[in-house]
Amino acid sequence: MALSRRTFLQGAGALSLPAGRLAVPGLAQAALVQSALAQPAPAGDIPPILFVHGNGDHAALWLTTLWRMESNGVPRERMTAINFTDPLARTDDKVEQAGRSSTEDQRRELADAVGELKQKSGAARIALVGNSRGGNAIRNYVRNGGGDISHAVLCGTPNHGVYASDDGLGNEFNGRGPFLRGLNDGDSEVTAGTAFLTLRSDGLDKYAQADGRFIGKPGTPTNVTSEGPALKGATNLVLGAVDHRETAYHPRAFREIYKFIAGHEPSRIEIVPETVVRLSGLVTGTPGGVPTNRPVQGATIDIYRVSAETGERFSGPLHSSQTGADGRWGPAQVDPSWPLEFVLTSPGAVTTHIYRSPFPRSSEIVHLRAARPLLPADAGAGAIMLMSRPRGYFGLPRDIVLFDGKEPADVKSGVPTDAVTTLRLPAADLGHPVVAIFNGERIVARAWPASENRIAVAELTY
Repeated sequence: MALSRRTFLQGAGALSLPAGRLAVPGLAQAALVQSALAQPAPAGDIPPILFVHGNGDHAALWLTTLWRMESNGVPRERMTAINFTDPLARTDDKVEQAGRSSTEDQRRELADAVGELKQKSGAARIALVGNSRGGNAIRNYVRNGGGDISHAVLCGTPNHGVYASDDGLGNEFNGRGPFLRGLNDGDSEVTAGTAFLTLRSDGLDKYAQADGRFIGKPGTPTNVTSEGPALKGATNLVLGAVDHRETAYHPRAFREIYKFIAGHEPSRIEIVPETVVRLSGLVTGTPGGVPTNRPVQGATIDIYRVSAETGERFSGPLHSSQTGADGRWGPAQVDPSWPLEFVLTSPGAVTTHIYRSPFPRSSEIVHLRAARPLLPADAGAGAIMLMSRPRGYFGLPRDIVLFDGKEPADVKSGVPTDAVTTLRLPAADLGHPVVAIFNGERIVARAWPASENRIAVAELTY
């Protein structure tokens, strides 16, 4: 069953919220809002939920989804998000590749995570929600013995490939390759006994495009269309003008994920602030430039409260810690109204100053990775600053994107493809407050000397 964009938007109505961050009330208002939070949903109404990230990503991308679930009364302890050890797919699924995983690696790790959540919750069946490659792992697990899955939600998953070609048949994302042909074989493309939902974009998913320019092959037909994520036998929804990641992390996606699993509409879309917020997470590395979720030992994390208007620190660090062998940092206690600066010093990496909007709720998946190393293109710059949107892409002219008062020149128009933009400042601008704006979210960061092997990142939450 497929719903058109028009039908979906009529149903969404007032729930079509801007893609920017939601305002965080002051403490007094937060307490009032907290008191109005719905009672936790009965355990029998909503199964435990395991969230599965995509290619090269990590559990932290589900941060706002978890907050919205909690704000609708889903108990925190009945949800978890997996961190695949090596999240990037191999070039050829059957050929070992350093720092990358096969479809079988992912199926095995997902099976372990399912077992852990079932044991923790005491539930016989759970729900799985995946973005992009995470949906491949979900389908593989369910098809190969995963009878303990009640619901499977696949968000922007390239179920018929990013391309379909006789070249590179061993690639996991080739619709003509053995992996996807095996999953799609038969009159139905879903596994009986599990309810399947697919969520897709109305033409703005960069991995569901007819032209190969989005995968480095301009002018070459991919033999894939925007309908590629849909599956025969599933409930298939078109979310509208969302990008590849937003099919999972946008408020519109949250509404459909919640409704499909719970069987009724959410009582709210906004995130309900907590009066006391505790944060912790992992520090992970990118050996050889390959993103992994392997823990980094000996990394130092310092957290500062900063001014929302200047990015300046109010005082010394409110939290300092060093990671052990498990790579974990924290916990740090903060106020839900405080903008924060995280300073991450990892062995062999640039010192990274990460500026974040206030955290309205607690989280154990505030995972940190050092920024990319300084590049030849950075030579001569006094400071390097990045504006990053992990849960979506910058879409022009769809979005308002401003970095230091200008629309970034390195963000392409049309189909959203860019999640990071770079700003290079002269040495005279060191200490200069730089404003990063994405729709309704605004972060003020400070420029730090590139000569000291430092990079500043304005990391968007929404």
